[in-house]
Amino acid sequence: MTKKPNALPLNQIILGDCIDGMNQLPDESVDLVFADPPYNLQLGGNLNRPDNSVVNGVTEEWDRFDTMDAYDLFTHDWLNCARRILKPNGAIWVIGSYHNIFRVGGILQDQGFWIRNDIIWRKTNPMPNFRGTRFTNAHETLIWATKTEDARPTFNYDAMKMMNDGVQMRSDWTLPICTGKERIKKSDGSKAHPTQKPEALLHRVLLSTTNPGDVVVDPFFGVGTTGAVAKKLGRHFIGYEREEEYVIHARRRIEAIKTGSGEAIKVTQSKKSLPRVAFGVLVERGLVNPGDKLYSPDGRITARVRADGSIAVPDAAGSIHKIGAHVQKAPACNGWTFWHYSQPNGRISSLIPIDVLRAKVRESMGVLA
Repeated sequence: MTKKPNALPLNQIILGDCIDGMNQLPDESVDLVFADPPYNLQLGGNLNRPDNSVVNGVTEEWDRFDTMDAYDLFTHDWLNCARRILKPNGAIWVIGSYHNIFRVGGILQDQGFWIRNDIIWRKTNPMPNFRGTRFTNAHETLIWATKTEDARPTFNYDAMKMMNDGVQMRSDWTLPICTGKERIKKSDGSKAHPTQKPEALLHRVLLSTTNPGDVVVDPFFGVGTTGAVAKKLGRHFIGYEREEEYVIHARRRIEAIKTGSGEAIKVTQSKKSLPRVAFGVLVERGLVNPGDKLYSPDGRITARVRADGSIAVPDAAGSIHKIGAHVQKAPACNGWTFWHYSQPNGRISSLIPIDVLRAKVRESMGVLA
């Protein structure tokens, strides 16, 4: 008999192997997977600074694999689990360094994932290359992928643009590494986790590719950065972690965070994600009446509204987009921003885009446009 999967353990950190844990989740049940897997750094010997102090690198047992084949098999197994639990339009993020990210990317593609972007996290304060034998490793790579090429994942494009002062967000992100009060410490003052990621990085990932209430799985939870940011942004998380010490730190950290809600976690919505409203709906609702005039932005061109939501000019009739393009002799036109209506006083100086009326319809549908 096949074991029935358990219900989602929302907002829980589960001590144990991520593969065993994800195998307990139902098929196609989560919105996003964010994975910060072992990098398999293959470090050998101690590393010292010029003053002979020892660099606290990644020497933990969980980052060691006997062979590349062993690492590839490990990667294949956890990615296979992640693929099963993702919803059809869900997505996965994986972060890594040059030691592992190319192998992970190849296995992602072998399993049928479709890579949508690779993001370069450029560190403003990277660790120097003390030996002087190679370039300072000042970046890490994130891969954003979906289960299929035709998937339609969440992408809050306009929110990212808003975060970037109105300029389209690029694929190179300049952010500092985790330092100061954000760095989780042991009782002796040393780092609790050698590769703790900054909350700013996860804030950008979760804000761009999830919505409030979405479920985010982190198979390698560490000291809980994914969970901390998810809770602040009103998302649910499920974390898996094999090291009990990390789990203790993560639980203490996340318990101290207030869950984000209400206006605080709303973002600028992308127009593509808003429900479609046809111009005819404005006519049906009496926001625009048959026979009303629509105007070009400068008021020089007019069109008449018809009962079926089409508009007419002396030599043509059709949709607001088709006629907008026609009168401008342009290949295309966004009729919502081109055509305007007049205020009740009828003055041309008070023309307003009809897109304002569309926003009113969306508002009545419970959607903030």
